[in-house]
Amino acid sequence: MQDIKVAVIGTKFMGRAHANAYRQARAFFSCPVRLSVSCGTNEKDTKEFAERFGFSRSITQWEEAATATDVDLVDICAPNDLHAPITLAAARAGKAVFCEKPLARTLKEAQEMLRTVEEAGVPHMICFNYRFFPALQLAKKLVLDGALGEIRQFHALYLQDWGLTPGLPLTWRFQREKSGSGALGDTAVHIVDLARFLVGEITEVTGMLSTFVRERRLPDGSGLGRVTVDDTAAFLARFQSGATGIFETSRVALGRKNFMHLEVNGSRGSIAWNAEEPNWLRFYSLDDPPHLRGFRQILVTEETHPYTKNWWPAGHILGYEHTFVHAVVELCRAFEEGRNPEPNFVDGVRAQAVLEAVLLSQGSQRWERVPH
Repeated sequence: MQDIKVAVIGTKFMGRAHANAYRQARAFFSCPVRLSVSCGTNEKDTKEFAERFGFSRSITQWEEAATATDVDLVDICAPNDLHAPITLAAARAGKAVFCEKPLARTLKEAQEMLRTVEEAGVPHMICFNYRFFPALQLAKKLVLDGALGEIRQFHALYLQDWGLTPGLPLTWRFQREKSGSGALGDTAVHIVDLARFLVGEITEVTGMLSTFVRERRLPDGSGLGRVTVDDTAAFLARFQSGATGIFETSRVALGRKNFMHLEVNGSRGSIAWNAEEPNWLRFYSLDDPPHLRGFRQILVTEETHPYTKNWWPAGHILGYEHTFVHAVVELCRAFEEGRNPEPNFVDGVRAQAVLEAVLLSQGSQRWERVPH
């Protein structure tokens, strides 16, 4: 298989995570990927980024990166308001697209993106990277194998406190016209995807959003600007299967850095997982003898667990960065097998539909159906 030539658009936090993932996927999994083009708004920073990660060249215009002849895959790590225009340009130029979450600012925008990549017939993937922790891959297997019995409840917390950083300016993440939403689209979208991954489709929600820091200093220091997105989001959900869900997320939960706790309760067992202890899956089963029942802790680092045999000996833990590598591995496997990767833009649209219903519920103050 020939190398997949990649353009990464965006050179900050997510750009670094993705660029590193391509390098590691090639080194540890023999993935045929090559860093061709880096693209950012600052010429000097983008050139340094390209040199640091080994890109062939750097540019400052995303329009050029999205249609370049030396690019097969366009990787979008830019702010949310650029996801749609870059996707549309890349797909129409025949490029595969790998997009950061959330897929878009609105459901309508996400649907247009999906429609465009499908009409163009190009591969597409969304970066719901948490799916690719080996512990959550094992959780999925336990659910599919029936080890939990009938799934009845899903609980998820995703709490951070970076929104309370002193002097944090009014960046694009705090402006609805650029981001679409705040904590809802930034962090809740991850737990929505994991709920769909583990339990199935969500059909109905009721929720509330809150903004506690209402003004932030303008980046140029000229004064204060109004925050137009949520700091926190909480909602209840009903699943197609009949299970119920409780979701809560925050960017202002003091003391919490990247605290994501998931729990799935079934008629025969339960599983629990925390992103700050990502190599451990906790599992409770009624199949155990009564005198031995309790949550067992499974260290998910054996060669039999997904992806781990390509890394280190058992017990040598994996972390956040490895999930991006595993996402790239899945992308490469899909390319080689001539299929679409998972999760893809369909998953992005379905997650966006849940977010849209939560936003509607905030206004109506009642249960809202998730759009199909």
